[in-house]
Amino acid sequence: MFAPPKALFKTPSALALNQTQHCKQLEGLVVSQVQLCRSNLELMQTIIQAARVVIKTCRQAFSDMRWNCSSIERAPNYFLDLERGTRESAFVYALSAAAISHTIARACTSGELSGCSCGPIPGETPGPGYRWGGCADNLNYGLVMGSKFSDAPMKMKKSGSQANKLMHLHNSEVGRQSLKASLEMKCKCHGVSGSCSIKTCWKGLQELKDIALDLKNRYLSATKVVHRPMGTRKHLVPKELDIRPVKESELVYLQSSPDFCMKNEKVGSYGTQDR
Repeated sequence: MFAPPKALFKTPSALALNQTQHCKQLEGLVVSQVQLCRSNLELMQTIIQAARVVIKTCRQAFSDMRWNCSSIERAPNYFLDLERGTRESAFVYALSAAAISHTIARACTSGELSGCSCGPIPGETPGPGYRWGGCADNLNYGLVMGSKFSDAPMKMKKSGSQANKLMHLHNSEVGRQSLKASLEMKCKCHGVSGSCSIKTCWKGLQELKDIALDLKNRYLSATKVVHRPMGTRKHLVPKELDIRPVKESELVYLQSSPDFCMKNEKVGSYGTQDR
């Protein structure tokens, strides 16, 4: 099992990450991720922050479920719940990809990254009494840099089965699609005595917890798939309805989940007692 960026949450706070040799000290990175780190040291602090946010956000989203994301903390040495291509693994990869791009986009807006700034001003006018202003979240930069980092392990030749790689790449893209869909117009009022005669607006992303809830709904309706020849290549196709291709919007998984009711640490189940 190759490690997704979630292992980065273990990075010690004392690690300054201001020299390229520090990149080798980060846990679970593949070669291309280390190279990206060396050329974007500033960006890595943001990605580490995203890895920490993933655990907190996952726990919030699944606080009412039998599985509660505990296994993420073992990254990159997962239990079977995240190692076998389960629907839990599908959710974690989707949320991680969304979180990295979300955190980078917001870091551009707040001025934390020198390599990017506010997102572009839309070409169309927002409407009478509205004007574009403020600082939009730089979604495009977040998606480009986030996908470079998130997808790097799955694009290695020697990194697990082809089926697992296709599954993780697909689910990571579902996470980014959910992030794109969360971009909305946000406005601030101006005018005499709070009359709100003029509204200054910008494009901003919803909070990550809202994106996580959208992905949780996709988790609940995820499609079990098999790796099967279609034409000249093998593709992931729905196991029960393999006459149709997988939809871009649906999370997919290869293996059924363990039973999370009883405690069984081998499969990543901490049980539901005292919860």
